[in-house]
Amino acid sequence: MTKILVVDDAAFMRSILRKILEEEGFEIHEAPDGDLAVDKYKNGEFDLVTMDIVMPKMDGVTAVKEIIKLDPEAKIIMITALAHKTLVLRALRAGAKDFIVKPFDASAVIEAVKNALR
Repeated sequence: MTKILVVDDAAFMRSILRKILEEEGFEIHEAPDGDLAVDKYKNGEFDLVTMDIVMPKMDGVTAVKEIIKLDPEAKIIMITALAHKTLVLRALRAGAKDFIVKPFDASAVIEAVKNALR
């Protein structure tokens, strides 16, 4: 089963993504910040990570850099508000594969995830 790590400081956002992705048959794990996401990535084998950009403790761009150091082949999709365009560009340069803009619909999430997993 494909394992996805959903990283977002907003519990409701993690819940929405969990619901969308579990309905597609993915196994979901969660982290509320970049720091915990990096720890979980070290200790688990994830096929994909969805990563918020603005979070406490460690922001998404820094977390992407840390995960890419651990696994240069990591598949990471950024999920962010459009206002953070420069941060999205930094995350893509750091190794993220794609991004989804909030508010999003289920089909956009599923399409981005399936594309990243190819």
